[in-house]
Amino acid sequence: MTFPADIKGCMKDCILSIFWPRNDIYSFFKDHDCTSGDLRVIEDFKDRALSRGTMVDQLFDQLAARADGGLGPFRSMLQSLNDWTRFDPYYFDKLRKLDRTAAERNIAHLRQLTEIRDAKIKEERKRREAEEAERQRPKNELPQLREQFLQLHAGKLKPQDRGYALEKILADLARIESLEVTEPLKVHGEQIDGTLKYDGEHYLLEAKWQDKSASNEPVYQFVGKIEGKMYGRGLFVSVHGFSNNVIKSIVIGKAIKTIFVDGEDLVLVLEGHLSFRNMIDKKVKAAQTKGLVYVHPISGADKQSAA
Repeated sequence: MTFPADIKGCMKDCILSIFWPRNDIYSFFKDHDCTSGDLRVIEDFKDRALSRGTMVDQLFDQLAARADGGLGPFRSMLQSLNDWTRFDPYYFDKLRKLDRTAAERNIAHLRQLTEIRDAKIKEERKRREAEEAERQRPKNELPQLREQFLQLHAGKLKPQDRGYALEKILADLARIESLEVTEPLKVHGEQIDGTLKYDGEHYLLEAKWQDKSASNEPVYQFVGKIEGKMYGRGLFVSVHGFSNNVIKSIVIGKAIKTIFVDGEDLVLVLEGHLSFRNMIDKKVKAAQTKGLVYVHPISGADKQSAA
């Protein structure tokens, strides 16, 4: 995000119209969160005989070149200038180096620009919120999702295409429960089927429609993705379940970060025996209290021994 150019230009006018000594301009920057590195570009203003305007231009350019765009100092200065009421009588009235009318006019203009910007920001935020609310609205309700899931079992689609369809079903199940979800994305070459926010934590999603004997390698790859994320957690969905050895290999002696869901679990949700949120809660609770990552969401039985 860059600070608006029109506001920066008006801020420059304000600074030059309320400060005459270059020392005061330097102090104003120093008092508004400009770092020693920022100030270094103008700290020898006396030796270089920098004009007041050049000082302001060079410092503003330095702030704009920062990785953060200098937003902190710019906002701090903007607030001070909008609230400015101090006009040194020595420079305004006695020496008449500065014009109070011009200074007040510049400050009034800055306030107008700020109000316009704030209104635009508010309107843009409302637009984004409306778009996000629409994106998070489920496209299908439970009966339609149940029918879609059953149709996938007919085998008319390729396994990969069924996986994509499964991702959409999972996303709508989450949206029905007002859980925040994101669409599939690629990060640093890693393909992620989406994310789910549950109980304040973000879970990476992986959806597979394949034989459980073939699910070992994708599980290992997914666990690797989780390990590379801050407080990473994962929800791995495999319609045909998981082989026994893959579950054991990622649990024994390791931190538990992934829970596992199979087709039976999804059918229970789609048939209304429990909600999608409740299913996740049961599995997370089993993982956190018993160290079990693959359990029946109603009985709580460990599916690993039966895998």
